[in-house]
Amino acid sequence: MQQLIEFIGHHALLSGGAAVALMVVAAYEFRTGVQGSAALSAMQAVRLMNQGALVIDLRAKELYEAGHIGEARNMPLATLESQGEALRKWRDKPVIAYCGSGRDGAVAARTLQKLGFTKAFSLAGGLDGWIKDNMPVGKA
Repeated sequence: MQQLIEFIGHHALLSGGAAVALMVVAAYEFRTGVQGSAALSAMQAVRLMNQGALVIDLRAKELYEAGHIGEARNMPLATLESQGEALRKWRDKPVIAYCGSGRDGAVAARTLQKLGFTKAFSLAGGLDGWIKDNMPVGKA
């Protein structure tokens, strides 16, 4: 331990760089964990939608009515757990959850997985990412 302290004292710049690199790696890992490994690109989502995936829009009703993805069902994130039983027929089928930016979608995918959904995904970037990829948006 004494040698480590001595090394840090003699190589402050190198030690500082290593500390910064460690923080960057930790931040990246945290961000990846928050987004979840089950995030789909717009093209992957379209493939699953063509196979009959359920799409859930987690945004407020007003935002949903202003524009949403295809046949998406509006189900705000706060009501997702209580709606789990109503969605039970989808437990073994693909379910894609999205919000505006992608953060709530990742939370919803993890919530659905906890409720027993085996194929729960989030849309990477949410509706913003969908629009950025020039994908169509429907209106209610």
